Amino acid sequence: MSDQFDVTRETCQHVAELLSRGWSLVLTHGNGPQVGFICGGSAGPGRAAPVPLDSIGADTQGALGYMIQQQLGNEFRRRGMPHRAVTVVTQVLVDADDPAFREPTKPIARS
Repeated sequence: MSDQFDVTRETCQHVAELLSRGWSLVLTHGNGPQVGFICGGSAGPGRAAPVPLDSIGADTQGALGYMIQQQLGNEFRRRGMPHRAVTVVTQVLVDADDPAFREPTKPIARS
């Protein structure tokens, strides 16, 4: 986890620099590796019941959002910038009949 904070901290330094130069930004994160990690650890003999994928998505959005928000807020304060960072957990409605479900191309857990 400390590695993620280190990478996030460094990224937020660059983000704050762009904002200080007048850019307007929205940050997003795909969270696939984190979802895969949780999926891989939540199933199998002797483990807790599997967590629904939508809950895992919300969990990782919140955790990653928290990390980014915290580190970006710290960087704003360090630079004396009046900016604020906020985290938004989102939902997406997916068509169950989407043909992409027949041949998924983005694995989220170990096979």
